[in-house]
Amino acid sequence: MKDYEMKQSLLMEKYPVFDMTLPKTETSCASVDEIIAKLKANIDAHPKVAYIATFDHFSHTKSIDGTVAENISDAKNIVFCFGVALPNPHVLAVRPRAIGVADLGDSFHLTFLEPPMEVATKEMEAWCKALADKA
Repeated sequence: MKDYEMKQSLLMEKYPVFDMTLPKTETSCASVDEIIAKLKANIDAHPKVAYIATFDHFSHTKSIDGTVAENISDAKNIVFCFGVALPNPHVLAVRPRAIGVADLGDSFHLTFLEPPMEVATKEMEAWCKALADKA
């Protein structure tokens, strides 16, 4: 089993994001829904994280005649909150959290916006990396 690293980058030169490409040969998950289910299990098991929703970004975009890249056959976001503190109203701008999962044919692409809490970043990275569960 390969040790996967999340890559950090700036999306549109201002949004700090983490990305990971997971070959389908490296995971027991066969679909975006199976990945979302594993991520939800991690969210549900965490005492300080609340599951909010799963958003079918692919179906929504198609239903409004939006544009979807040719290599994307499914894409969903799982939305949740680590909200362990609410020190000021500005924090609401960076909550809740979401992990996006796209099916690119031979791989899945996972991505999330960098949280303002290091503990949340570490947890989300661990959840994504754990999906590489095939030896």
